[in-house]
Amino acid sequence: MNASDRTPADLLRSALTADPARPLVTFYDDATGERVELSVATFANWVSKTANLLQGDLAAAPGDRLALLLPAHWQSAVWLLACSSVGVTVEIGGDPADADLVVSGPDTLDAARTCGGERVALALRPLGGRFPQPPQGFADYAVEVPGQGDRFAPYAPVDPDAPALSVGGTELTSARLVERARADAGERGLAPGSRLLSGLAYDSWEGLSAGLFAPLAAGGSVVLCRNLAQLSPEGLTKRAESERVTHTAV
Repeated sequence: MNASDRTPADLLRSALTADPARPLVTFYDDATGERVELSVATFANWVSKTANLLQGDLAAAPGDRLALLLPAHWQSAVWLLACSSVGVTVEIGGDPADADLVVSGPDTLDAARTCGGERVALALRPLGGRFPQPPQGFADYAVEVPGQGDRFAPYAPVDPDAPALSVGGTELTSARLVERARADAGERGLAPGSRLLSGLAYDSWEGLSAGLFAPLAAGGSVVLCRNLAQLSPEGLTKRAESERVTHTAV
């Protein structure tokens, strides 16, 4: 990846330039049997649409703080990179009452209603499906995002030295996040083409790094597994073989 990359959005742009067709995120939910694979190009398209929703319809701006109440999921990864593209600070599991915006899964809607700003809800259904009944007071992500533009341009440049992520009591700037992701990739031995299988939650830096940022920084990809405890050891071995996994974090 480019040494000059200083934000997660920069890392994604470099990945898109290098090899847009290669897999970036392969997602499994072992509670539902769902499997989704997104190439760099497909993932980047979701990020652009989400960033346009965030900047345009939701009027988010650099310095705003977004409470992200989502599990380890491919759509969570999209939101992390969309926020980086706009310059919005993501607070993992943050208090919606103190946030400018909130993005919630189906299990945290009551908590999310304390946010006085814009609220977005994700059903987290297979294939990015919408809610059967839209939750009152929320924009349904699956309804709003398809019509957004496929190209994104921020209204203002993103400052690499501005806060980008808050998780587990630690706040990171974009530049520091990229530095840590690169360091983690080196410690794990990740290289271009590496496939890291992660069953870690997104509620810690370790989970976010293994489940997205370190593979992205290394030019590799992630096999992101939700509800991995429901998979048998034999099933995990078969998955690692079929997905050509080179590294694990479980």
